Amino acid sequence: QVQLVESGGGLVQAGDSLRLSCAQSGRTLSGHHMAWFRQAPGKEREFVAGIRWYSGTTKYADSVKGRFTMTRDIGENTVYLQMDSLIPEDTAVYYCAARARGSWDISIGYHDYAYWGQGTQVTVSS
Repeated sequence: QVQLVESGGGLVQAGDSLRLSCAQSGRTLSGHHMAWFRQAPGKEREFVAGIRWYSGTTKYADSVKGRFTMTRDIGENTVYLQMDSLIPEDTAVYYCAARARGSWDISIGYHDYAYWGQGTQVTVSS
């Protein structure tokens, strides 16, 4: 069984930084394309960032481009989301997700992801 476990969320002020981590336990998802999504109250879950596991190529939502950086540690089977210059609009529950093995590429659609973590709350005060 695969488990994705997020950590690193919290309450910060606008302009601050946070680093989220997503660790895999159980059967690892090495080789699976990974992504971060977020969901604010009353809103749909939205794509934040994604990474191709082996190449490290990344893709970002326009709203976070230049402020967020997604990386992965192949040896640790862990992905990270470095979030800088946080703004109140970044407030949401952040989820780590993985596509099924053999998937062609990163997807911005949450329906395309087979594995999910439990989420970690990020709150940015103004």
